[in-house]
Amino acid sequence: MRKTDPSRIRPSEITPRSVFMDRRSVLQGVAGLGLASLLPAADAQADVPAAGKLSYTHNARYSVSETPNSLADITSYNNFYEFGTDKSDPKENAGTLKTRPWSIKVDGEAEVKGTFTIEDILKPHPLEERIYRFRCVEAWSMVVPWVGFPLADLIKRFRPTSKAKYVELTTLNDPRQMPGERLPILDWPYVEGLRMDEAMHPLTLMVVGVYGEVLPNQNGAPLRLIVPWKYGFKGVKSIVRIRFTEIQPKTAWNIAAPQEYGFYANVNPHHDHPRWSQASERRLGHGLFSRQPTLMFNGYESEVASLYSGMNLDRFY
Repeated sequence: MRKTDPSRIRPSEITPRSVFMDRRSVLQGVAGLGLASLLPAADAQADVPAAGKLSYTHNARYSVSETPNSLADITSYNNFYEFGTDKSDPKENAGTLKTRPWSIKVDGEAEVKGTFTIEDILKPHPLEERIYRFRCVEAWSMVVPWVGFPLADLIKRFRPTSKAKYVELTTLNDPRQMPGERLPILDWPYVEGLRMDEAMHPLTLMVVGVYGEVLPNQNGAPLRLIVPWKYGFKGVKSIVRIRFTEIQPKTAWNIAAPQEYGFYANVNPHHDHPRWSQASERRLGHGLFSRQPTLMFNGYESEVASLYSGMNLDRFY
């Protein structure tokens, strides 16, 4: 691959320093790739709204046919402990979160590393709507029309090395903006992770919106993860770091309660939570006492079961 000599880059081609938190890490990120091959144009901020409607296409191939829950359901009934432990707390408290400017650090076992703005991350990726089932470990569920792009597309830009067996994602740790982090509910910051084959699966989505509009703070703005065959706690929100690692990451809920929350977190009606059954679920909006059977892998079994061939899913929960 032809490499760009940094000394020959014209000043007009260099992304302004103000959009990066760490100039040295940026130089590491673009070294050997050439600026244009990784980063968008310097005026990309004008094309990525911090609020309002998004430009996207609907992806029917990866969308379920069920009717989505209302926007009110999706935005007012949330687990986001950084803003409180009650389901209503995120909507009430997330107004303190400032999503611009926003930077994401990329490091670990990858050829391209650095600190990039949210605009840098989003600019090259066409957005699409996917209607996914969403299942919480607490045995409630909903159907959500997320807007985003495949995590695999983002990962390819950073060129993980052969040592990268996992990808670790981390939430913002700022108690001034996230009042729940002032309490020792979890070992902050919130960290989650996937095996590389899970991260590269076409169903795994980086989400920036819902119902065609920019993601509300309480749902994980400006960037969150959705892995539809896993319980919702795998969907790390307000991401500020992506790290490629050879070793399985230590994740927030697995550290807090390893007997209850495993690394894989695959929806499995045959493996109960120690304190409740996972055999059925309550779909929000269908009545308080209306329940339905939980589907293996949340209904995505035909797409993802091969990822776990030969694994004991009762042990690797």
